[in-house]
Amino acid sequence: MISADRTDAAPQTVSGRKRAADLLARAELSELSAVWNALPEKPVAHPVRGPETGLVMVRGRIGGGGAPFNLGEVTVTRATIRLDSGSVGHAQALGTDREKARLAAIFDALWQEEATKDFVEQALLLPITERIADAERRKADETAATRVDFFTMVRGDN
Repeated sequence: MISADRTDAAPQTVSGRKRAADLLARAELSELSAVWNALPEKPVAHPVRGPETGLVMVRGRIGGGGAPFNLGEVTVTRATIRLDSGSVGHAQALGTDREKARLAAIFDALWQEEATKDFVEQALLLPITERIADAERRKADETAATRVDFFTMVRGDN
C-alpha cells in the first residue's frame, strides 16, 4: 500500500502511513461517506487504477509456526487515485465495495498532504480507532463473562 516512489520517506512517516492505510481498510462506507460529505472543499480525484475487484490467496500456518499453506481466496477491492495536487492515494479493502475503496484511496491521498492531514486524522481515523477499540473491548468483555475458572481441591485423606 506504500508507494514505491516514496523512498525518501522517513521511517516514522512510513509507519504512520501504514497505520492510516490499515484504518482506512477497516473503515465502513458510512464513516467514509460522512467525512467526505463534511469536507468543505472536495478534491478532484482522477482514477489511476480501478476501483477493481479480484481475489487474493490467504496463507496460514498451523499453530502460528508450522509450514505455510494456502488457506483459501478472499475477495478484495483496490483503487488508486491521483488528486489535482499530485498526491497519489492507494486503498485495498476486503469485499466488493468499489465506492469504499475509492473513498479510502482519496483519504489516503489527503492524509499525505499537510493541509488536510489533521482533518483526516481527527474526523476519520480517530473515530475509526475508537470504534475498533470499543468492538475489541466488547468482545473481550463477552469472552470474559463466559470464562470458567477450574481449580483442584486437595482431599485430606491422601
